[in-house]
Amino acid sequence: MALTPSLVKSTVVAALSGLLFGFDTVVVSGVTGALTVHFALSPNALGITVASALIGTIIGALTASIPGDRLGRRDSLRIMAVLYLVSAAGSAFAWDWYSLLLFRVLGGLGIGGSSVLGPMYIAEIAPAKWRGRLVGLFQFNVVAGILVAYLSNFLLGLAHLGDLEWRWKLGVAAFPAVFFFLMLFTIPRSPRWLVQKNRIDEARQSLTLVGEENIDGEIGDMIRVREAERAQGEGKLFTRSHRLPIFLAVSIAAFNQFSGINAILYYLNDIFAKAGFNKVSSDLQAVAIGATNLLFTMLAMTLIDKAGRKKLLLIGSVGTALALAGVAAIFLSGSHENLLVWLLVGYIAFFAFSQGAVIWVYISEVFPTDVRAKGQSLGSFTHWAVAAATSYAFPVIAAKSKGGPFIFFSAMMVVQLVTVAFIYPETKGATLEEMSGRMNAGV
Repeated sequence: MALTPSLVKSTVVAALSGLLFGFDTVVVSGVTGALTVHFALSPNALGITVASALIGTIIGALTASIPGDRLGRRDSLRIMAVLYLVSAAGSAFAWDWYSLLLFRVLGGLGIGGSSVLGPMYIAEIAPAKWRGRLVGLFQFNVVAGILVAYLSNFLLGLAHLGDLEWRWKLGVAAFPAVFFFLMLFTIPRSPRWLVQKNRIDEARQSLTLVGEENIDGEIGDMIRVREAERAQGEGKLFTRSHRLPIFLAVSIAAFNQFSGINAILYYLNDIFAKAGFNKVSSDLQAVAIGATNLLFTMLAMTLIDKAGRKKLLLIGSVGTALALAGVAAIFLSGSHENLLVWLLVGYIAFFAFSQGAVIWVYISEVFPTDVRAKGQSLGSFTHWAVAAATSYAFPVIAAKSKGGPFIFFSAMMVVQLVTVAFIYPETKGATLEEMSGRMNAGV
């Protein structure tokens, strides 16, 4: 099956959820100082403000499988688009701290749901030989959204908007949210979800729209795997046959956040401030970090279906561990602050090349279709639960020891290296139906 315009369009539209995901995830980094002053926040209250969206992501990730299974992947993404819109507009017009927290939680619901539904939809329409790169487009959009957020914060900071600046920074995401919602009416449903619902004719139409050449063969494989899965226990995630994919999804999601990525992205301006950089300089250096993230995600996307997921994870584990150790050394010694930017750029490069590019692809591949929504929710829930914990704890621990969080993150990357090397299977080149058989066999 070749890359057709319809397949590319469907992938790009679904991946727009990743753009909003990335933007909403880190845009708060540019307003932490303003929010601290405007609402008179303590370090603990600032941690709650940043982590409030992550509470929403946990709930969104944990519950996304419900509409994902009942309404379908595409239609559920429309709900996420509405949540992004309400969150952006509400945050811009927040009348007190509590209303801001409420709208950030709603945005978190959209982020958590998108992290489940976006990659899953793309994985279910993509042919095996293109799946890594196509699902990787979701992560590409995540890091593109992060870069756009940093750039937006920088440009709005130059506009001298005064007390309105933080409102504009949080509110501009409403515009892409509306565009995303409208574009979702132009793409087909997931054919694999349609087969699960026994809507075979509609599944054929979806496969035709995305350019599948061997429609009868694909439908036959989907039906055969569906019947085999139902014979083992329809829709039950926590069974013995699923123990390997559950471990893989939970561990890769946890390691993703134990690398410190979200905590660092959320508090990037504060990290630079602690090293002596001013506000404008911090905003500009954040743009450089975001650009590096995008560049190395693009590089990983060109290699993920050739080199494989496992090799990228191993390379990234070594690189991130060393870079984080260097950042810890700078804060512990109080010297060589001029190297901080370069170490963080190196850290982001290795992360984007490995964990950043692999996580959503890998989780979307290891579960069989009948529990893929639940499995994706479990992995995403783990990701956001650990993100909430690390993001809340980061300013509290850093206030006592600037280097402490980075020592922990570096150590966890060493643990990841060992785990991936001895336990993780390679998934490149296999169809989702082939992966289902391999996972059930414990391979």
